[in-house]
Amino acid sequence: MESYIVRQAIVDERQNAFGYEILYTDNRFNSDELDESTAANAVENFLSSMDSEKFLSGKTALLTFTPNLLEKEIPKMFSVNKLIIQIEDSLITNPLASTFIRKYRTMGYKFAIVDFEFAPRFFGILDIVDYIKVNFKNYFTAAASIENIIKIGTSFGKQVIGYNIESQEAYEKAKQYGCVFYQGAFVSEKLPTTIKKIDYLQSNFFLLMVAVTKDEPDVDEIEKLISRDVSLTFSLLKLVNSAYFALRNRARSVKQALVILGLGQLKHWIYLLSFKQDDGSMPDELIKVSFLRATFAGELSEYVHNLMMSKSEAYLMGMFSTLGKLMQLPLEEVLGQLPISDEIKDALLSQKGKAGLLYRLVLSYERADWKAISEIATDLDIPQSQIAHKYFECVESVNTIWDGLTSPQE
Repeated sequence: MESYIVRQAIVDERQNAFGYEILYTDNRFNSDELDESTAANAVENFLSSMDSEKFLSGKTALLTFTPNLLEKEIPKMFSVNKLIIQIEDSLITNPLASTFIRKYRTMGYKFAIVDFEFAPRFFGILDIVDYIKVNFKNYFTAAASIENIIKIGTSFGKQVIGYNIESQEAYEKAKQYGCVFYQGAFVSEKLPTTIKKIDYLQSNFFLLMVAVTKDEPDVDEIEKLISRDVSLTFSLLKLVNSAYFALRNRARSVKQALVILGLGQLKHWIYLLSFKQDDGSMPDELIKVSFLRATFAGELSEYVHNLMMSKSEAYLMGMFSTLGKLMQLPLEEVLGQLPISDEIKDALLSQKGKAGLLYRLVLSYERADWKAISEIATDLDIPQSQIAHKYFECVESVNTIWDGLTSPQE
């Protein structure tokens, strides 16, 4: 029995990550509900084997707990100030739930009600709840009800999280009704309103990304590409000469800087720098999505037989999947300017072939589409036992890289 676990960002109006919801399942997708014992054992094993701080980048975790998980004291795997315990209807109606809920409240843990309703069982625990989660999946047919729920929650001093936000219209309605935080496929790829369109035709960025991700990168080629751009040269030398690298002797050339930084970090640094704004801000979560998709696609590609792209190309496929959003241009238009293979373009634009299936698998995991994960993994003959483990490794790798690139001290 395989199990899956994924994190989904919850952001505020400025696109800053408030926390991550941890979603999990086993692979029995034909059953209406997960067996509680199986689900509890699965999530316990995953949480026991991972470093939650690295997995969550130090942010708050939101996790739905069954009575079994509460009884096994799984919440204690998280710091009190780094966990919000989510309560669903099935937990509220459980006769043991009230005891568990009050117990963890006295320890200082915070709570969120998922899909609050106008019913006595919900109002009975409203005094200990800090957040209310409202489902916007079918907001257009239940707009009045959703608006009333949010008004009630706000009047009781609760902060409202809108989830399953899959479109611009749903996002605007969530803002209008009074949501404070947002979750869903649309908001995970939404840009801050201050992002500027990049004049990509005048940049070395894409040539550099392709050059550094080749199976055998040519350092001389990379040096020439960086050296012809004064801003890249300045930023590279500034980075490697910062206190973060603690060098005894300062790097005085691009080639020296490349040796110090290493090609692995270089490709991330180039991508990060390319979307950094004049005021130092950047669309953090969306760039993290790029890094994670790239790393995850690259790792999974090694399990796919007869894939018509290398691991480095699979990496580029994941990395470039968000370019349309980042550059506020149609993805097809952006990809048309890039010196990349047709396999990458076809996979991103039409999800054709095995490469397209691999891209769909990465997206399905990101969106916690458990049934699609199982079906695509079977089609690609990827061992399902490896998918979640690779995801964990990739999340930790991306978080480590991110911290290294964004936190060096001057």
